Amino acid sequence: MGRSIRWRVLRWSLLVGLPVVLGILIGEWRIAHYASDRLYSDVDRIPGSPVGLLLGTSARGGNGNPNPYFTSRIDAAVALYKAGKVEHLLLTGDNGRWSYNEPMDMRSALMAAGVDSTDITLDFAGFDTFDSVVRARKIFGQRRLTIISQRSHDQRALWIARSFGIDAIGFSAGNIATGPTQWSWIRERGARLKMWWDLALGLDPHFLGDPVTLGEQELH
Repeated sequence: MGRSIRWRVLRWSLLVGLPVVLGILIGEWRIAHYASDRLYSDVDRIPGSPVGLLLGTSARGGNGNPNPYFTSRIDAAVALYKAGKVEHLLLTGDNGRWSYNEPMDMRSALMAAGVDSTDITLDFAGFDTFDSVVRARKIFGQRRLTIISQRSHDQRALWIARSFGIDAIGFSAGNIATGPTQWSWIRERGARLKMWWDLALGLDPHFLGDPVTLGEQELH
């Protein structure tokens, strides 16, 4: 390849790539800045909310062992509930396969830890964070929430809540002992790009449906 051709390729790569990188950096800053005074990790300091939105993840990892992300979120939700910082827990997660049910797994873990079943409502169509937060507003009628997950996940969820008129704060579940992996960091960046895409297109969740009143759900 000749020098002039290489230079043209480099120039066009920079013209296309720099705005993309700049846009990503600005987006990261906006999310972190917005969440900076809305994220808590101390149960004693977090303001109370009527509802805690517990974002789902698998109960077990790929190796079959308990998933530390799941365990830390359950522990955080139990701590908030027992401290009176949330009155009701809305559990949202994936139930796309008959053998996989994040909301029911969370419900079982919470009840085993002493949470009253009447203070739990399940959202079986929270297939991703966008769907979970938007359905909390459009299906479950919530305008004020405490979102419970890990810090980076909370940041993204808080921005989605902001975009749909939800007054939300976040509670960061305990740090995972091994810390965030390179893969989890990359995965979160991809999830944020998808979030911007969903918001830009004005998308709705995969499923909506009839309104649901918290505490009146009948499980079959």
